[in-house]
Amino acid sequence: TWRMRTSGGEIVTGLRAAKQPIVFALWHGHMLPGLWQHRGEGVAVLISEHRDGEIIAGIASGLGFRTVRGSTYRGADRALVGLVRELRAGHDVAVTPDGPRGPAGHFAPGALVAAQRASAPIVSVAAAATRAWHLRSWDGFMIPKPFARVTVAYGTARVQGETARDAAAEAPRFQELMDLTTKRAARS
Repeated sequence: TWRMRTSGGEIVTGLRAAKQPIVFALWHGHMLPGLWQHRGEGVAVLISEHRDGEIIAGIASGLGFRTVRGSTYRGADRALVGLVRELRAGHDVAVTPDGPRGPAGHFAPGALVAAQRASAPIVSVAAAATRAWHLRSWDGFMIPKPFARVTVAYGTARVQGETARDAAAEAPRFQELMDLTTKRAARS
């Protein structure tokens, strides 16, 4: 029953028209509107191997997502290889750079390394809702209320640098991109 709107959606449309695989980066707490917005598109989602990840994996699979399992804390190497493999096969991937444990809203460099290795752009994704519940969890997980107007906003940038170390050093720049995209979603 949500009334969905997008801001900057032409970024995704243009990259897909050019057959360019995308790394979607979204805050962990904005995951639910992002999953709904991109359901049935076959995007590969990075999901932790933790017990809670099993729940998210089931929901994501039911909405038509592919899964790559692993996180910074468990299975990081396998997750990175899986993300790069999906991108090189032409599939979009989605990563929560502040998950699975936070701190919320802090851009960890894993998505940047995957994007650099696959020469893929990162599209920042943020969501806002006119009315929502926010869980008392580390990420303030947002669940838009029925009939809320939900805005999903996008921003884009390319990872610079020749090496994974160069890519990881760009985390502050991508933190700013995520913050700008979050503000755009809230204003729309």
